[in-house]
Amino acid sequence: MRKILIIFSVFIVLTFGIPIIFTKSEVSSIEKKSKQEEIVVENKDDQKKKEEIKKEDYNYKEYNTIKLLHKKTNEIEEMLLDKYLLGVVSAEMPANFHIEALKAQALVARTYTIYSISNNNNKHGEAHICDDSTCCQAWISKDDRFSRWDENLRSEYWNKIEEAVNATKGKIITYNGEVIDAFFHSNSGGETEAPVNVWGGTNYPYLKPVETAGEDAYSQYSSEVTISKEELKGKIQKKHSNFNINYEEKDCIKVLEYTDAGRVKKIKIGNLNLSGVEVRTLIRIKISKF
Repeated sequence: MRKILIIFSVFIVLTFGIPIIFTKSEVSSIEKKSKQEEIVVENKDDQKKKEEIKKEDYNYKEYNTIKLLHKKTNEIEEMLLDKYLLGVVSAEMPANFHIEALKAQALVARTYTIYSISNNNNKHGEAHICDDSTCCQAWISKDDRFSRWDENLRSEYWNKIEEAVNATKGKIITYNGEVIDAFFHSNSGGETEAPVNVWGGTNYPYLKPVETAGEDAYSQYSSEVTISKEELKGKIQKKHSNFNINYEEKDCIKVLEYTDAGRVKKIKIGNLNLSGVEVRTLIRIKISKF
């Protein structure tokens, strides 16, 4: 009798227990799958939101639109900030550069623009900024940019420019809560310079000289300018009418002082002591590290 009860008990367990075990396993699996599906849906929704944000124009409030002065025509054009930046990034950096470099350019250009707007001081009248790289920052229209690119690369390059600007929407660089004056350049010759040695005045606490490794691989790392003695004399006399020089003298041209970053700070040319920055401008060389 006991054996029959044991066998009957085992039979009951096998009959009802196994389906319960498998049922629990199946339910757990369905719940897991359901959660996975929910996660996928959420990710898709997030992606959709990101795409919608990219399609919309970011609201910068008082900086939402900028007035751009076209130096050649003296006309002022008003446009949305990020649309303006498409022209800046495509003018200031080659589109075949890495996307992260283009993003950095977009971020710095946006910061520089907003600083220029908030510290305008009527430099360009009613305009906030101009399209001259020697004065503000370079800018080029989409049509003009396309005309200079290979036809097969236009879409690819413009998409990269748009990605760089869109990925940095709403982002600027600040110091102590204030937007910085974000100077930028194509090459620093191995080390950046303290702004006080370039423009004088008060130094910028957020801009310190740093080494920039790897720039020697860049095509514009170094360059040469050939100028005759008479040309040099003429260029300096245009600015300094009292200038004279005797090229027979041994030290008629001599560097007197360098900056910590290795640039010419003071240089003697004939009877004048000039700054390296001024000489750089006079003879049209790219850097005062000469």
